[in-house]
Amino acid sequence: MPSRWPSWLNAAALLTASFVAVAALSLQARADADVVAIVFPPWWTTGDAFAAAASAEAAIVRATALPSIVVVRPHTHDGLARLRAAGMWFAIDPRAAGACFNINLPVTT
Repeated sequence: MPSRWPSWLNAAALLTASFVAVAALSLQARADADVVAIVFPPWWTTGDAFAAAASAEAAIVRATALPSIVVVRPHTHDGLARLRAAGMWFAIDPRAAGACFNINLPVTT
């Protein structure tokens, strides 16, 4: 009986899995980081993300090009737990987030 699974789909699945694994390892925030980029649900607006970060007493450092990703400085040692309770999905390295999701504002003189 021939397989209904196309052979190219195996390669595509392996490529996707390896991309996700490399991204997860390289974007992971350090445990001792003072500043982290936090990811909220993608349907949240910038206002929703700012309000959630403020409710967790995190200082907002900057926004990114994606409204649901905000760079913050958590308030206390349990700041990430507070942010998780406020709706954060996960935290990533802010330098990686800046490289990928930076806002390019026009320079005015």
